[in-house]
Amino acid sequence: MSAVAVTNLRKEYGGVAVVDRLSFHIEEGEVYALLGHNGAGKTTTVEILEGHRTATSGSVSVLGLDPATAGRELRDRIGIVLQSSAVEPQLTVREALRFYGSCYRRPRDVDEVVELVGLREQADARVGTLSGGQRRRLDLGLGIAGSPEMLFLDEPTTGFDPVARRQSWDLVRRLCAVGTTVLLTTHYLDEAEHLADRVGVLASGELVAEGTPEELMSATPHTTIRFELPHEVDPDALLVPADAQYEGMVCVIETDRPTRVLAEVMGAAAARGHELKGLSVRRPTLEDIFLGLADGDT
Repeated sequence: MSAVAVTNLRKEYGGVAVVDRLSFHIEEGEVYALLGHNGAGKTTTVEILEGHRTATSGSVSVLGLDPATAGRELRDRIGIVLQSSAVEPQLTVREALRFYGSCYRRPRDVDEVVELVGLREQADARVGTLSGGQRRRLDLGLGIAGSPEMLFLDEPTTGFDPVARRQSWDLVRRLCAVGTTVLLTTHYLDEAEHLADRVGVLASGELVAEGTPEELMSATPHTTIRFELPHEVDPDALLVPADAQYEGMVCVIETDRPTRVLAEVMGAAAARGHELKGLSVRRPTLEDIFLGLADGDT
């Protein structure tokens, strides 16, 4: 049984559908990234899965339960990390984690949570004294305080520095290694690329693409090759394709045969004693694919 199963989900407000014919599933222990521009339907979908909104039609199952009616039985098995949370500023980090953990049947050890989210040195500090990044670490700690089987992460690393982001990614991987299922929404496309087993892209309330990050990036095979054209050298002499573009003296080649094209150009340059300054080879990133899909360009 899938940890999450969504079939033909539709949600209307005033007769206008913000989510329409949405179907996807998430396997146990999987990280699934749900991506989309603001207004695409991500928040509505996630709130339905969390049990905070009800669907107009369609079916939704989370851990085998209907979130609209499961109540405490579901809440005890899920964790939620919101974009921001309101925690009493006079509580210490340890007190806040203990309080939130007490709401669950299987609370995780407080000291373990402190270590997992990297707040050991702030464990006895008041919440109101924490920096923005430390508050986000605490938010993550509150989300896992109840040993959730299913974790909803809404922009979890906003405000993190690069080191803290990588540490949080490691934490998510460790949680998944012991069976936790994660639904991730993020505006950091590199985060989805690194963390997600599969990605779903929403546009105007509909799922327009789904697959592993590699599958989505491979769907647009064009690779971009760039280099500075040697002075007074005819591009034909370097076997540059006829459809190449030029930005001043910089040659830009987009191709679905990067190995062959690069070998031909570099071989011709080497045979004539030329160096290709500024040479770079760039594959499409998940961000490139997302922007095209979400904007309806692909």
